[in-house]
Amino acid sequence: MGHLEALRFALSKVDRLWIGLGSSNKPTEKNNPFSAEERREMILSSINDSMKKRISIYFIPDLDNHVKWIEKIDTIVPKFDIVFSNDELTNHLYSKRTVKVVPIPFLKRNELSGTNIRNLIISDQKWDHLVPEGTKNFLINTSANDRLKNL
Repeated sequence: MGHLEALRFALSKVDRLWIGLGSSNKPTEKNNPFSAEERREMILSSINDSMKKRISIYFIPDLDNHVKWIEKIDTIVPKFDIVFSNDELTNHLYSKRTVKVVPIPFLKRNELSGTNIRNLIISDQKWDHLVPEGTKNFLINTSANDRLKNL
């Protein structure tokens, strides 16, 4: 629900939104257990058609060099003049450009963090009220519980 609220916030500020899914070139692991394609599917299954018409999703690979990472983004994502992020490194990197970085208000940060939700799933506690319906269905249908426990 936190990411959905962040998406709503960003869409309240812009007409079109480019969503960058990071670490798209990395294998799944404990702290990043879903591929970029799976994360894309969760987003699209959790938003309505009017939101879908206003967004485009791009896969952003991780690179070891921050400057090259920003340059790589420029080759993947169409031109933009605003970035929505709470990441200090992203803020620093874009502060050297003519791109405005806008922080995203957190909604129940501790409760809605991905880490917390993954931990609840792993420990067989109630979690499904913390994610949108589409994401809940994706996680159930892909046996996310088993995957998270194995990672």
